[in-house]
Amino acid sequence: MTFDLILLQIFTGVALGSIFVLVALGLSLIFGLLTIVNFAHSQFFMLGAYVGVAVLGLTGNFWVALLAVPLIVGAIGMVCERVLIRPLYGRGIDYPLLLTFGLGLIILELVRIVAGTEGIPFNTPEGLTGAMDLGVFFFPKYRLFLIAVTALILVALWVFLEKTPFGLIIRAGARDPEIVQVLGVDVSKVWLIVFGIGTGLAALAGVLAAPIRGVFPEMGVPVLVEAFVVTVVGGMGSLLGAVIAGLAVGITLSMTSLFYPEMTTLSMFVLMAVVLIFRPRGLFGRAGVLD
Repeated sequence: MTFDLILLQIFTGVALGSIFVLVALGLSLIFGLLTIVNFAHSQFFMLGAYVGVAVLGLTGNFWVALLAVPLIVGAIGMVCERVLIRPLYGRGIDYPLLLTFGLGLIILELVRIVAGTEGIPFNTPEGLTGAMDLGVFFFPKYRLFLIAVTALILVALWVFLEKTPFGLIIRAGARDPEIVQVLGVDVSKVWLIVFGIGTGLAALAGVLAAPIRGVFPEMGVPVLVEAFVVTVVGGMGSLLGAVIAGLAVGITLSMTSLFYPEMTTLSMFVLMAVVLIFRPRGLFGRAGVLD
């Protein structure tokens, strides 16, 4: 066991955690403002990969697919929010939870009907194949690209939420939507856009994960578990918590696979249990968020 090997595993964990971060960010953004536990989130992740395959087939350009996927799936998410979820606001957290669970099953079956049950290969884009020499080890270029894209998304989201008027409305609405509505803001439009952004982030994570995980209908099933572990560890509704916990879970899985491969899947649940023992609300969770 060498230092280079350990450092390589940490980098691998950060790359894996980048996917978790993008998925959990969308989940936390939706929960933080709408107080909706979106069980369809992982299927929007899967849908993003399939839409990426379709766009790539039409254009032959990975970069066009990367831009188009969050827009297309985000628009689908906005339609779902407007038509299906909005009538359930104010009826308790269990109503939208059950609806989104059913919505996820519908999306899964529709994809199986349209695209079939067999997996679809998704090649690594040209220019991102092979490995780069980082001095102490070689690391796959595509995984470095994942880390860079996630960092760029985080900066863009921070600027959007902290430095723009609409971001201020979102942050205020997450704390007290009634006051925001009294001030004349159409909260329903804010909810619509936030749901679209959240599902768009999940779809972006799906198309980014496609060259690593492949594209198949059930690819969202393990992601649902991983996303909720990250969200619970970070704290429900906390964007900072989603980032920290996503990277922590990714590194935990990567390091466990090195030292004790049989415990890899279990390790993230152990991490969640340890965090909840000392921080029942998660690392950055707020008290009363479900009230």
